[in-house]
Amino acid sequence: MAGADPLWPDTAKPSLPHDSAHLHVAGLARYVDDEPEPVDMLHLAFGLSTEARARIVGMDLAEVRALPGVVAVYTAADIPGENNVGPIAHDDRVLADGEVVSHGQPVFLVAAETRMAARKAARLGRIDYAPLEPVLTVEQARAAGSRIEADQRMAQGDADGALAAAPHRLSGHLKIGAQDHFYLEGQVAHARAGEDGQIHVVSSSQHPSEVQHLVALLLNKSSADVTVEVRRMGGAFGGKESQAALFAAAAALVAHHTGRPAKFRCDRDDDMIVTGKRHDFDVDYEAGHDGEGRLTAVKLRYGGRCGATMDLSPGINDRTMFHADNCYFLPDVEIASERLKTNTVSATAFRGFGGPQGMLAIERVCDHVAARLGLDPLRVRERNLYGPGCDVTPYGMRLEDNIAPQLVARLRETAEYDRRREAIAAFNAVNPVLKKGIALTPVKFGISFTTTHLNQAGALVHVYADGSIQVNHGGTEMGQGLYIKVAQIVADAFAVPVGQVRITATRTDKVPNTSATAASSGADLNGMAAHNAAVAIRERMAAFLSSAFGGEVLFTPDGVIAGDTRMTFAEAARKAHLGRISLSSTGFYATPEIAYDRPSHKGRPFYYFAYGAAVAEVVVDTLTGEHKVLAVDILHDVGRSLNPAIDRGQIEGGFVQGQGWLTTEVVEWDAKGRLLNHSPATYKVPTASDRPKRLRIDLWDGENAKPTVHRSKAVGEPPLMLANSVFCAMSAAIAATNPERRELPPLDAPATPEAVLRAIAAHRAG
Repeated sequence: MAGADPLWPDTAKPSLPHDSAHLHVAGLARYVDDEPEPVDMLHLAFGLSTEARARIVGMDLAEVRALPGVVAVYTAADIPGENNVGPIAHDDRVLADGEVVSHGQPVFLVAAETRMAARKAARLGRIDYAPLEPVLTVEQARAAGSRIEADQRMAQGDADGALAAAPHRLSGHLKIGAQDHFYLEGQVAHARAGEDGQIHVVSSSQHPSEVQHLVALLLNKSSADVTVEVRRMGGAFGGKESQAALFAAAAALVAHHTGRPAKFRCDRDDDMIVTGKRHDFDVDYEAGHDGEGRLTAVKLRYGGRCGATMDLSPGINDRTMFHADNCYFLPDVEIASERLKTNTVSATAFRGFGGPQGMLAIERVCDHVAARLGLDPLRVRERNLYGPGCDVTPYGMRLEDNIAPQLVARLRETAEYDRRREAIAAFNAVNPVLKKGIALTPVKFGISFTTTHLNQAGALVHVYADGSIQVNHGGTEMGQGLYIKVAQIVADAFAVPVGQVRITATRTDKVPNTSATAASSGADLNGMAAHNAAVAIRERMAAFLSSAFGGEVLFTPDGVIAGDTRMTFAEAARKAHLGRISLSSTGFYATPEIAYDRPSHKGRPFYYFAYGAAVAEVVVDTLTGEHKVLAVDILHDVGRSLNPAIDRGQIEGGFVQGQGWLTTEVVEWDAKGRLLNHSPATYKVPTASDRPKRLRIDLWDGENAKPTVHRSKAVGEPPLMLANSVFCAMSAAIAATNPERRELPPLDAPATPEAVLRAIAAHRAG
């Protein structure tokens, strides 16, 4: 026997620091750009399109080639294989070929001796265009019938019939803005040519296997000829799931042609112009409800601006539909989704992957119902929560783990929501300029890739004869703490200190065919794969030690016990090695119980749900439109936490990022399709001063009903949607400027000062 399986441990996991924390604070953590540069390294830059939609009728690159330091210039004609880095539709060109479809699209590639020379040369290209009328907005795309794929419909019951029979009806419109990932480490990759045509790429990518596959196709090679390595990223948030492939492909192309190592470290302005954002949406809704605020019918139409190519838009817009219910039972519902094609940079994955947009709309519906009835919005929310007999989602999945009612009730009490709401009403009654608002909003987020085959992972674990352990898996580290969590899981399997486990860079030549580190599933998938690999080694060691020493074998923190013999883990490993026992194993995991039929939009796309709730209190200056988030109380469900310190960090970071999306971060294109917010000077991410002065985070004291590793739950994406409470609280504060009016203020996201002032003026005017 190998002792108790630590899949379901009896004790809470310790809070351990991030594995690279000591390197981060000392400036010793190596990122792609920190790797030593060979003396013959080439540096790259793109020449970018100045038109949003046009035919290319001529190109003069003589001045580009003539600039001192330029070594080579490449166009689409120089690509030996497939000119594509698109993950699905193969419509994302590395370099434009005959036409451009968005402003800032790469047209040619410069390789030079220095980064500055490459950037200067890239500005010298002369390209003649025959401009075409661009399609830039949701309204224009609808009018033109411009879509990346057919409209989708998800429904349950008879929404039209229920609307007609509803005691009360309302309708509304909401604009939800885009968001730039604004990772600290920008897009970067370097590549070097190996012997016999092989290519080694070091990339800041969430999806090494996809980069490997796309580079191989680009160079007309096999995947086995391309190795992609990722040690860490300085942030990603979805922006390096598909977008990193462009820069890796460019570096690989230059290394292939020149035989010299090549690096592409993208300038921040170019990065923001060239790479995709969170999808922005126009949402229309109709709702029927009774006099108590219970929803009887809901119709939602999501118009998503997808940009010029498909990228990951089908799955992202699907997840918007999946999360249009959030925590609420919608007995008769119709959810329509338009995937609109525009001549703007293609929207892409972003933390939450479409879920935040779906949730914000239904929270808006709840607020609208409450305003019409003169009720506390929390009362409306509570009356519509999933519960016994009301537990089937619009896509036909029955909830088996619904803890939202209990979680909301506890947070309502611990955050003193009712007392504070009364105090805010009293404050607003005597303060004509400053108005406060408070809101409690819940979160239910489905965990799994909704593309079923992506729910798999592999790992490789080595135990060395001295008892040290090395672990490798397909997950990537972007600061979220995945590596330390997986190391803890492996250490637990052998009952050794986590410091005995060495974490190694993710590499496609160690663990093949991996999925992206996305969908909040990094620890679920890779942790279980690593656990399975470790257990396989442990069982081999146990069988050998039992035969050698007799009796039961136990792996404990005090050593390995075999019958009457106790030894250190290092001694046990040495004995197993001398006994010719394999101390290396691969591990594999595929998420069970999931299946989904996309044509009918029915099935079980998620293994389980992660829940949470937040109370936000804000104050709005009605003269300037400025706001301040005063206090936030969060209760979040991470199951049995793998590492509470890491999880709390993810919750806080996700919340603040969501707050930025809904309040300050504006992404806007002008009438020619040019991005107006492409630097820190014009794009406002949250800063330390925007963090609530009081931010309390409590972890729900339950465990996952499903047998995930250590009964934990995913934590990467769900906390972002806790920030819906800030937007709803701001709406409540604006409503206080005309408390006699039973109508929802027309507030769009992000709730910038300008948007707030417009909403105040409209609400006061009635």
